[in-house]
Amino acid sequence: MQSVTLLRAAARGCSLRAVAVRPAVAPLVARPVTAAAVNFSTSVPRRSEHAEETFEEFSARFEKEFDSVQDVFELQRNLNNAFAYDLVPSPSVLAAALKAARRVNDFATAVRIFEGIKAKVENKGQYEQYLEELKPLREELGVPLKEDMYPEAK
Repeated sequence: MQSVTLLRAAARGCSLRAVAVRPAVAPLVARPVTAAAVNFSTSVPRRSEHAEETFEEFSARFEKEFDSVQDVFELQRNLNNAFAYDLVPSPSVLAAALKAARRVNDFATAVRIFEGIKAKVENKGQYEQYLEELKPLREELGVPLKEDMYPEAK
């Protein structure tokens, strides 16, 4: 035992007993190299349970998801999933998301859908095309743009 441990034990009035000391590290033993040892990997191969889907299948799947939204959590989860892909969702998916936001009465998320579009598109022209496509629905639902609510001071 180390001297510090002995002092602590003596201060507490404990009786000491002999303990067998094992080496902290096991000695290295040469092992034969096997095929299993050579092919060892610490990562698990990832297998997707879904096959590759086309953009049309993606759009149909998310339209269906947004049509069945019952609360704000589901709406935001589906939006996060839709925007997580390396593509911009189609206007029909965004229209379904806006209708779902209206159905669950979530104004802030409806406004942020357009912020998400602005962040995902490659250039301002594409953003303008999305705004033009969704303008009738946006006016029907009464969803303003953030740019309209908070104009930048120039």
